[in-house]
Amino acid sequence: MGRRVVSSGGEASATASRRASIVGVGETRYAKWGGITEASEYQLAVQSVLAALDDAGLSVDDVDGLASFADDRNEATFLAADLGIPELRYATMSWLPGGGGACAAVSNAATAVETGQAEVVVVYRSLCQGQFRRFGRGPGNAAPKPRPETRPAPRPGVRRARSLLEAHVAFTMPFGMFGPPIAYAMVTKRHMHRFGTTTEQLGAVAVTTRAHAARNPRAIMGERTMTMDDYLASRMVSDPFRLFDCCLESDGACAVVVTTPERAADTRRGGVTILASAQGTLRGFGHGQYSNVSMPDDDYASAGARQVAARLWGRAGVGPGDVDVAEIYDHFTGLVLLSLEDFGFCGRGEGGPFAASGAMSWPDGSIPTNTHGGSLSEAYVHGLNHVVEGVRQLRGDSTCQVEGAQTCLVTSAAGVPTSALVLART
Repeated sequence: MGRRVVSSGGEASATASRRASIVGVGETRYAKWGGITEASEYQLAVQSVLAALDDAGLSVDDVDGLASFADDRNEATFLAADLGIPELRYATMSWLPGGGGACAAVSNAATAVETGQAEVVVVYRSLCQGQFRRFGRGPGNAAPKPRPETRPAPRPGVRRARSLLEAHVAFTMPFGMFGPPIAYAMVTKRHMHRFGTTTEQLGAVAVTTRAHAARNPRAIMGERTMTMDDYLASRMVSDPFRLFDCCLESDGACAVVVTTPERAADTRRGGVTILASAQGTLRGFGHGQYSNVSMPDDDYASAGARQVAARLWGRAGVGPGDVDVAEIYDHFTGLVLLSLEDFGFCGRGEGGPFAASGAMSWPDGSIPTNTHGGSLSEAYVHGLNHVVEGVRQLRGDSTCQVEGAQTCLVTSAAGVPTSALVLART
């Protein structure tokens, strides 16, 4: 561990002296779907921003930018007003769908800082599935009505986005593809057919991340240990996915603070450098395999992230062999295997044996992965909590600390247009 970070010789997005830094992280408590009733989703967003600023030793008066993703209902302009931000100079929402935009939102914030559009940008994500529509349900499925006091007025842009997605999935829903577990079960099943991936290899992802969560007091599933026998005994959701192959449905919020290297030097904890970022999608990928099965087989049975990964490593000047710890988006176990392949930690079709070998385990694996428990066992906040954990690793205060960690890969959702970051110890 503790590999040397080399300077970028590829298509660097910023010189080393101008690379933005993450200087603060903040979280609310995480709870099972419906478990937070004492605060609204909007209030959780505010709490997470204030917690991240406190961690950095900054105040609201220092903030001039806000960024989010995944149609976050907590709009930056209102958040800025209620927080009392003196002047909002930058506000953005990543277009990448669902969890694909977490790293993209951080990248957007870094771009703003590096180009002088803002000095301090807070990236946040608040998600209360107990108060609003559950993300685990497909667009055509009925969802429980939210409580009257928390029901938001629908925004025209959101209505249009939902109608476009519903029109798109109209081509798959007649065949029973009613939600993400079914869609990505098909992708994983195809990978199993082509490469011999096994149920136990999927289980290795679930069991490993649960073991990491057991050390994390913030993890929703931290006190519920799981063995491979427990995994195999769990009910089938959508073949081959069992219950523990699927991410949690959670209430909670988190945030990270992005600023210049000059400002970072004066903050409470110093900075973690955003060494590189990349975002995008394959040709013809659309919303991904969730609503598109008419794509080449090599793309269908993949994370859809090969091109993003190639750009990321080129910009960072490091490769998968230089990474000490990884936080891989884990909405479903099968997609973790595909991401490990697309980002080069193992060969095509080798994700299953790689996971089963113990490579993802802390502390002895070759690339400890999802050391906080991930979306499978810590909380489902559309992956921004993976960025939070990456920062903790490089500051040396993770609950599953990788000794001497210098570099961390963070990825956003596989199977949709996606994004990723390489973080480095300053």
